[in-house]
Amino acid sequence: MSPLLALAIAGVLLVVAVLVGVVLRVLDGRRRGGGHLRFDPADAAAELGAKATLVQFSTEMCARCPQVRRMLSTLATQDDGLAHIEVDLTHRPDLSTRYRVLQTPTTFLVDGSGAVRARFNGVPHRHALTEALAAV
Repeated sequence: MSPLLALAIAGVLLVVAVLVGVVLRVLDGRRRGGGHLRFDPADAAAELGAKATLVQFSTEMCARCPQVRRMLSTLATQDDGLAHIEVDLTHRPDLSTRYRVLQTPTTFLVDGSGAVRARFNGVPHRHALTEALAAV
């Protein structure tokens, strides 16, 4: 293989990697639909909030999870009908398959009946989170 061809291939791979990284960065923290998922509070040994519940999936090695925990618990203390539950996937890896969690932190906005109304992968944007809460 010629050095020029190898350099061209490396350049194309670098551009593709940068584009994938930018797309993932833009999508991180945005609100997505919950699909047809239902959260079972028995999985976290907790009770759902009267109005809604913020369910945070995290792991012990997650660097961004403490930041999300502080933000979600602050929101939960400001609203009486809102609860915050943290599920550690380190100790319950079966839940990552059941709820299709591929990265941590992942946050679900669950209504009073357990239906997942919104899903946030990564650190949720505060404005997207408050809009989703207003819709519940």
